[in-house]
Amino acid sequence: MTMPEAPPILELRNLRAGYGPIEVVHGVDLAVASGSVMALLGPNGGGKTTMLNVCAGTLAASSGEVRFEGTAVTRTSADDRARRGVCTVPEGRGIFPNLSVRENLLMATQVGIPMDRIEEVAFSQFPQLSGRRKQMAGTLSGGEQQMLALARAFATDPKILLLDELSMGLAPIVVGQLYEKVRQLAEAGLSILLVEQFARTALPIADSAAVVLQGVIAHRGSPAEMEEALSTSYLGA
Repeated sequence: MTMPEAPPILELRNLRAGYGPIEVVHGVDLAVASGSVMALLGPNGGGKTTMLNVCAGTLAASSGEVRFEGTAVTRTSADDRARRGVCTVPEGRGIFPNLSVRENLLMATQVGIPMDRIEEVAFSQFPQLSGRRKQMAGTLSGGEQQMLALARAFATDPKILLLDELSMGLAPIVVGQLYEKVRQLAEAGLSILLVEQFARTALPIADSAAVVLQGVIAHRGSPAEMEEALSTSYLGA
């Protein structure tokens, strides 16, 4: 007997969203397969971050549906989605600069994971943060701040990780180090939906990709199939 196909871990159905009277996302359908990495690519202002915010629950959809593990979560809060396993690393890192590294990690206990477990995971993934537990997060370098944001996310044992512009404002060598950590998690089976303006930074770890232009998905396919689409849509290098 053939087993039924598992639902996508995250799915958008005819999603519309925006800010006040301005609609930014226009009827998007999107599915992230469980255990896969999907990259949302495209220039700034296209609607990528808006879609990610709706997935995270920090922005309400105007219409349409968001489903997580086959269940509609369109009207559930960001906190509820976090407890279900939806973890977000927002654009701009989302750390608390006036709190220490350890105090930033303490925020992750809100999903019910003990602090000792969070520290164990965080510092094993990013050992250089271990000696800076008492240092104010705002005094870290940009790369270290992004490491802290990722460490806090990894430590919550998410089912899906939503990453927004991981490379923003960072040196290429640092971006490479961060994406290597993300690649390792992906290879271990974590589902990831990432937004990235610089497409060729994200494509090497992606299983599928979509180009978002003016609030709609203009192209979608495998990373290899995206090369021509990127050349004709925007400069994603």
